[in-house]
Amino acid sequence: MEINVSTVTWVLICTALVYFMQAGFALCEAGLTRAKNTGNILMKNMMDFCIGTPCFWVIGFGLMFSGGLGGFIGKPDLLIKGVYDATNSVVPQTMPLWCYVIFETVFCATAATIVSGSMAERTNFKAYCIYSACVSLFVYPVTGHWAWGGGWLASLGFHDFAGSACVHMVGGLIACLGAAMLGPRIGKYDKQGKAKAIPGHNLTACTLGVFILWFCWFGFNGGSTVAMGDATAANSASLVFMNTNLAAAVATCATMIFTWFRYGKPDVSMTMNGALAGLVAITAGCDCVSPVGAFFIGLIAGILVVLSVEFWDNIAKVDDPVGAVSVHMVNGMWGTIAVGLFSNGTDGVGVGLLYGGGIHQLGVQVLGIVCIAAYVLITMFIVFKIIDKTIGLRVPAQVEIDGLDIHEHGLVSAYSGFAITDVTDMDIDVNENTDLGEEDFVKATSAQKAAAVPVKSESPLTPEFDTGMHKITIICKLAKFDTLKKALNELGVTGMTMTQVMGCGIQKGSTERYRGAIVDSTLLPKVKVEVIVSKIPVQSVIDIVKKALYTGHIGDGKIFVYNVSRVVKVRTGEEDSAALQDVE
Repeated sequence: MEINVSTVTWVLICTALVYFMQAGFALCEAGLTRAKNTGNILMKNMMDFCIGTPCFWVIGFGLMFSGGLGGFIGKPDLLIKGVYDATNSVVPQTMPLWCYVIFETVFCATAATIVSGSMAERTNFKAYCIYSACVSLFVYPVTGHWAWGGGWLASLGFHDFAGSACVHMVGGLIACLGAAMLGPRIGKYDKQGKAKAIPGHNLTACTLGVFILWFCWFGFNGGSTVAMGDATAANSASLVFMNTNLAAAVATCATMIFTWFRYGKPDVSMTMNGALAGLVAITAGCDCVSPVGAFFIGLIAGILVVLSVEFWDNIAKVDDPVGAVSVHMVNGMWGTIAVGLFSNGTDGVGVGLLYGGGIHQLGVQVLGIVCIAAYVLITMFIVFKIIDKTIGLRVPAQVEIDGLDIHEHGLVSAYSGFAITDVTDMDIDVNENTDLGEEDFVKATSAQKAAAVPVKSESPLTPEFDTGMHKITIICKLAKFDTLKKALNELGVTGMTMTQVMGCGIQKGSTERYRGAIVDSTLLPKVKVEVIVSKIPVQSVIDIVKKALYTGHIGDGKIFVYNVSRVVKVRTGEEDSAALQDVE
């Protein structure tokens, strides 16, 4: 072995860049999901790397690079104690073994972290930790061996320079399967199956995440040369950088223009997805296509990601909060196929169809996609099923509505001190698909049901001046908001104001810990709903609200009734009862 210092330095720098992609994924996913799940998203992106690192060290690297058993899988090499020389492995001999190990480790972690976004906001955290380990132990290493470890696909001439298939498609396939098996988030689809938007809470974080990922992708693709010791390696890395940047930029422009025509305005979050789609698509062939090829690869990726998001959202009904399936799986496939179309034969790769090379390279690329997909889907289906039947893959509805932060991590808010709302659906619709919370009333005893409707109170004081208009303020749990809204709608109340608030009663909130210390705050997240009525009797509103909210447990809520002295509708000038007729 002859160590090349320039190569080692280059690979280690690129390793650090690829590691930093975890920050990009964390910000991107957190920004495209709701604030109540931010802590959970950040925790998952940290833990898939920290779980994957020892798993890949213990056995994953050996299965990927230690010789081979018929080209299907490497020989188990616990703790990487074997010898990896030119006679028994494809590990580069111009760097220390541990340099290559850490480089491959960060790639493995990238495949695992892709899954997080598509399964966000409803996945059991324990389940996530387990299947993340499985990806690093025996999913990614096996398919990686086929293409990169001297396996059977590599022997056929399959080319995936930096991982459109081995990293991104693998992660995207698992994400798609997991999202499909989990089912959509509560409120994503109405009774007619029409998709409803659930916007992310922070596009700034999402965009910063995309910038970080783009920056780190130069290390992801450029580092895959695993060489920087001569002019040939320098030329190769330069071409990789150029193609990577060009494809991403063109894809971003394509997505912006396409959504501008399709939706009437350029879509911000979709454009961010377009940038990542271009990066994923060029990853397989960035070393063997010309900038012209990179241009067309990025152009198609930018349009494809939009059509794919619409397909999974509206036709397949697979709820993917961040678009990871469209970015990584679909464009990972496209990028792998593109090698068979646009390869100019550089670096020993077969010439693509559009450059006169026939269909051989294209056929090999398609075969690789099909075989990798089959192995990943079958293996992870079994893993997901076992997890679902044992510890459960999805959290209960109450946990999902309240947010995973508070239930899974004891985190009241990832934004302590900031007022951030997650409620995006204030539509009043009697046909709305929501029956959440009704089972609590159904399960209540007869005595509890009877107590839910009658009002047990002293006779109300007669106000000196009663206008006949009353403001009713209801404080309740966020999980009960949909049930309350539907009940009020059925009564005839069609206008309301809702705010998210923090509060507590005699129960003094929940005792949680932050960094080991008991949290001083005793406040719990609540919802405050305000309605104004005149023709509808106040007592009818109270009765229906009590019935909707009652569970018999502390924290069911409070109802406050106020006299309203005057109401003015700004648009028409109507006053008092006449001004309220479109909100009852």
